[in-house]
This record gives sequence, structure tokens and C-alpha cells, in this order.
Amino acid sequence: MKIAVEGCAHGELDVIYERIAQEEARGHFKVDLLICCGDFQSVRNASDLACMAVPQKYKEMCSFHKYYSGEKRAPILTVFIGGNHEASNYLQELPYGGWVAPGIYYMGYAGVVQFRGLRIAGLSGIYKGPDYLKGRHELPPYNNSTIRSVYHVRNLDVFRLRQLTGKIDILITHDWPRGIYNYGDKNTLLRYKEFFREEVEQNTLGSRAGELLLEDVRPAHWFAAHLHVRFTATVNHEEKDGKPASVTRFLALDKCLPKRKFLEIIDFPDGNSNKNYLDYDEEWLAILKSTNHLLSVVNSTQHMPGPGYSGRWDFRPTKEELAKVKSAFNPDLRIPENFIRTAPVFNGRHRFDGVVPDPLKNPQTESFCDKLGVDDPVEVILSSRAPAKKRVDVSVVEESELDVTLSGTNEKTDISISTDSEDTGSPGLFFVDKQGSTPSSTLNSTPRLPSFSRSTPNFNRSGNAFSPSSPFQSPPLTQRFRMTLPSPKQDKQEEAVVSRGTLGPKIYPSSPLAIRYPAESPKRECNSDVGPRQFKRRNASLYDASE
Repeated sequence: MKIAVEGCAHGELDVIYERIAQEEARGHFKVDLLICCGDFQSVRNASDLACMAVPQKYKEMCSFHKYYSGEKRAPILTVFIGGNHEASNYLQELPYGGWVAPGIYYMGYAGVVQFRGLRIAGLSGIYKGPDYLKGRHELPPYNNSTIRSVYHVRNLDVFRLRQLTGKIDILITHDWPRGIYNYGDKNTLLRYKEFFREEVEQNTLGSRAGELLLEDVRPAHWFAAHLHVRFTATVNHEEKDGKPASVTRFLALDKCLPKRKFLEIIDFPDGNSNKNYLDYDEEWLAILKSTNHLLSVVNSTQHMPGPGYSGRWDFRPTKEELAKVKSAFNPDLRIPENFIRTAPVFNGRHRFDGVVPDPLKNPQTESFCDKLGVDDPVEVILSSRAPAKKRVDVSVVEESELDVTLSGTNEKTDISISTDSEDTGSPGLFFVDKQGSTPSSTLNSTPRLPSFSRSTPNFNRSGNAFSPSSPFQSPPLTQRFRMTLPSPKQDKQEEAVVSRGTLGPKIYPSSPLAIRYPAESPKRECNSDVGPRQFKRRNASLYDASE
């Protein structure tokens, strides 16, 4: 059985499959399985590019979208793990693994599958100490921090892999285990990568989590990428803690570029040549089920149980737990080929259209979780989040009224109105929110937009929202806040300009705005003859002489 191993794919599936076909024709053999060691870049459309942490010049669609849409099909069964340049929003749909396209299988945050008798384990992402002990709290749309932390390795996934018993034939990671350079030709490595010298001398190059797996799991073969250089090493393990002496052969490969060593084909013993599909690993399923309660989706430190812990800390599966897994899968462990597209296919436009994808629940994950009885991290996060703010689309509302009833027990109740199009996501959308207590808001079916005038009391600007200053605080009792919306048909009326000294940036509604406060609120006396300054068009530079 021949297995092709590829380093960093960077979305170049067409190039990789073409290179394998050339090797098959030259050597007169057939590759049975392709393993990719991260940076796969399963980008389905232009929106996925916004969820990939790479410089703007590297945000290219490449060729994966052809296999996602069905335009092409993978000629070889392909298995991959995630790296640090991925469409993270897509991979988050499959935390326990699944098909990203027909014939292309993602192994999840961590996973174990079997192919023709070989046990293949995988760990996605790269190691970063500050995020290692945290939960899986990220969810799209990402910010500048979570777009990177989402692909960082977590201690739960490493803890689960360390519970494995028996022989692991192949372990796939993106980054290298720390210290692996001490078991290979370190001088040649530093000649090609001189800037590694300081980290090698300080023994900080590589993953600490990988170092633990090298000591505990002891795979026969370890494939990695990330550092964009080919490197080999041989680690001889001594007998320890009941584990027999063994050998790990480490291979790291380059990225997919011309004249780079990014692909190698390796012979493995063929356990069953008739099985050209993947199977779940029975022991791994039992570990997932027994450690489901350790799943965390909060941005805080969580330690795994260990010796001295009052509860269970050894999750190596028992016979009873293995029997339950067999019963749940009846006892067919073949991974179903149930790929389903959950996002639009590429429409031919390479430029990002500004639509950030929402978090999605993948039917593959839902089916797997229901069958095994485990939780989907995305579902846990979504169910724990508060309901989103209600929005009113001003552009389609006729002249009517909007009553918002706010109730609370705090002495201070602040009402904020945001008219910033960057906040709402599109022009003409207003958010009405209450800060300082837990409100109960009721929106009537006939809204009416507020109108600002010079009689409006002084406002303080905070962020992108406007909140009344202290003399105009609302009373603690339940009250009614009334707003008036003009008809959008009055588009030929002159636009009002609110002075920068009162409400910050200029606002250009379709007609003058006015706010009516509750009777209990104090009002400032103003000269009613003084109105807002007006001009006919936004680019006008002069006022009438009468003003």
C-alpha cells in the first residue's frame, strides 16, 4: 500500500494531484491515500477568505472550490489536518471531523481513523502557550485576536490523544514536536534555516504539546510541515511505564512550490486491500464520549484532571465503554460519505464582498453527535449566547409609530440610539438598546423614526452610540419611549444637519427629526424659532443669506 504525504498544501490541490499522477506514471504504481499536513485552505467562496489569517496578498481562491462545488472530484482518497492558514469558519463546522468535499476528509481538532488496518491519528493547529489551556470560545465573525486563536491547539485535544493505547501507525501534526531536531541532522537544518538557531539553542522551537505526544503516544511514523523545510529524524523510545521500546520516524516536508520537497510516497503494509474507505476508531470514539464533560467554550483557563484529582482522571476506555460504542454504531464503524454543502459555491468574484459568514451547524456533526452522545462546541456557544438586538429597517417602513417599553429596577436607565451605518451593517438600520439592567422590549408593528431638532437636550457621545447626559436620566419605573418615523417617500425634502457640537458626526436623515421624552424627564427651554441649519444637497457649501 502506497501513501502520499504532502507538507503545506496552501490550497494547491490541482498541483498536488497532478504531481502524484506523474509519479504514478513514472513508477507504474497506484497511490492509495493522500495525507496533507495542514495549511490545506479549504476555501469555498470569497467570504471564507475573510476567515483566513493570512496577509491580504496571499488571499487567493486557489483550486479547492472546484472540488467543493462538484466541478472536480478528488482522484485519491485524501485526509488532512488543519494548520494556521485555514478557512477556520468551515473547519469549525466539523470539530470531530467530516467531509469538506467528496473524497476529502478533515480529521477535526483531533481524531483517529483507520484505513486498511492502519491507525492514523491527527492533531490540527499550532501550539501557542497563552491559548493552550482555554476553551473553544471562538466563533465567526472573528476579530483580530480570535481569527488566530481559533487554530491554536487546546489541552483537551492533547489530553484525549494521550489516552490512546495500543499502536499508532501514523500521527499527523502541523508543527513539529519540540526537541525533534536533536534526533536528526541539526547542522544541515540550520544551514538551510539559519534563523532557527536561537530557538534551537534555547530548545523553544516546536510544540510542547507535540513533545508530550511523542513521549506518550510513540507513533511509528510522524508527519508534519509548518516550517517549510524537509527534515527527518529517528527517535528510539526506551521501555517505560509498561510501554515497550519502540521507534518513531519523523518526516517534515516543505510547502507546495516548484523545486521544493513537498511530496513523498511511502510504502506501508496492506492490511485489507479491498477496503478503500475510512473507518472510525473504536477506542477514540469511547474516549470522546467519556471526556465530553471536559469540553469548555469559555475564554478562561481549564486544567485537565490528573493524579490526585478527586474524580476520574484516567480515561483509557474500559470494556464496557467500548461495548457501548459498538452498540451505538451497530457495529458498523465505516465513516458515512454524507458530505453536504453548507455554503454557496464560488461565484467567480475573487474580491471579498463584505459579507462575513455566520456560524453554521453542519449536518455531519449533528448526526455524529446524536449517535455518539457528545456535544457540538458551536451549538454549545450559540445556545449560551444572549439574543441579538432587534433591528428596524427604516428604508421600508411607512409613516407610523414605534413604542418601546423598557422596565428595570436600577436607579439609572440609559437609552442609546445608534445611527452609525458601520454599527448596524447597512444604512437605515437603527438599534434601540437599554444599558444598565435587563430590559423587556416590545416593538409595535407600526414604527416611527425620531426627529432631532435644536430643542434636543445635550448628548454625550460614547463609541458609536448616543446616550443622554446625566440631567436627562430616565426614572427607574416602567416607561414608554416614543419615536416617530417619517415616510421614505419624502425623499425630495431638504436634509437636516445636526451640529457636530451636539451629536458628534453629521447625520443625514430624509426629514427633520424630533425626540419626545417622557413627562417625568426634565426639558430644557429653547427658542422655538431657531431651527436646524439646512442645505439642499450634501455637497452644498453656502447657506442662504436669510440664515
